[in-house]
Amino acid sequence: MTVAAPTRDLTVYPILFAVAGCHLINDTMQAVLYSVYPLLRDSYALTFTQIGLITMVFQVLASILQPLIGNFTDKRPMPWIMPLAPTCTLAGLLLLATASSYPVILLAAMTIGLGSAIFHPDSSRVARLSSGGRYGFAQSTFQVGGNVGTAIGPLLAAAIVLPRGQGAVAWFGLLAAAAMVILTLVARWYRDHLVAKAATLKPVATSKHSSGEITLAISVLVALMFSKFVYTSSLHSFYSFYMIDHFGVTNHDAQIYLFILLGAIAVGTFAGGPIGDRIGTKKVIWFSILGTLPFSLALPYMNLTGTILMTIPIGLILSSAFSAMIVYAQELLPGRVGMISGMFFGLAFGMAGLGAVALGKLADATSIDYVFKVCSFLPALGILALFLPNPKKS
Repeated sequence: MTVAAPTRDLTVYPILFAVAGCHLINDTMQAVLYSVYPLLRDSYALTFTQIGLITMVFQVLASILQPLIGNFTDKRPMPWIMPLAPTCTLAGLLLLATASSYPVILLAAMTIGLGSAIFHPDSSRVARLSSGGRYGFAQSTFQVGGNVGTAIGPLLAAAIVLPRGQGAVAWFGLLAAAAMVILTLVARWYRDHLVAKAATLKPVATSKHSSGEITLAISVLVALMFSKFVYTSSLHSFYSFYMIDHFGVTNHDAQIYLFILLGAIAVGTFAGGPIGDRIGTKKVIWFSILGTLPFSLALPYMNLTGTILMTIPIGLILSSAFSAMIVYAQELLPGRVGMISGMFFGLAFGMAGLGAVALGKLADATSIDYVFKVCSFLPALGILALFLPNPKKS
């Protein structure tokens, strides 16, 4: 792949779209795991706690490994690690397709989580390198690839897996193979960029924020991510069950309603970055969490149509936060792009995974309806964004 080197004035679209496309593939395959939960529950008589545990082992492994991988590749760049990610995901999909017991399903989820852990830190770094200085736009483009994949995963599962059974999951291995080829080409570009960068010997950027400001900002961002991703976890892991158990819809229709929610999340994700480039990431973070609150509070009390309609603004508003959070943190600690990307993706995965188990236990002890009522208050933590220090360009 022969592509121009990144500059402050030139966005390298082929590379940016390549990593965004692979993010789409990566998250499509993750979404397939979520989407077959109703099938697995029926086939293996799983409890909601066991469903939550599948999410936890997938998410927590990725949570632990992503910041470690990002920090390591900040110091020792390894372009050729990128194609390894879809290789692991392919192995996880094949395990899931052939699993005949709950422990093997957990192993499959862990292997898919390993693929995500390898993928996100360096792919996010490459998105920033190819941005030409349009960091919010690049991060949103990268993120929206993942959200589109998450959105279409339920549709593909409904069309391919639900009619044919668990073994049809193996067909998604073709997507993993395509990602391996694309990321091999991206890795070559990244290698060439590293060679060119080494020749210029630019000084490493340092933060203009004090250690106290950095500590405060990171603490607030962690609290906001807890609010966002535990609430998102309730939707990803249990929204289909809520629609099935509360309204009596079919598994197939539940996947369509999940697609509507996840499609709104994809649109909101893309909007957040460019808006942050224009008005500032702090304002986007503040609005995207707190602005969700009126809709999240209303959702548990709606009828079927109202529930579907409420998920649209919830997805649009809440999803705009993550790209802005990553860009804000990257500006806070320049020179630590891989570590920041890995840490934030890792926190997202970990909080979602632990949240899924906690919410699964709560659902088993009470009901899915009660879980959605409790989670509806989480966006109120968005008020903490007022304490974020104003960004200072480094």
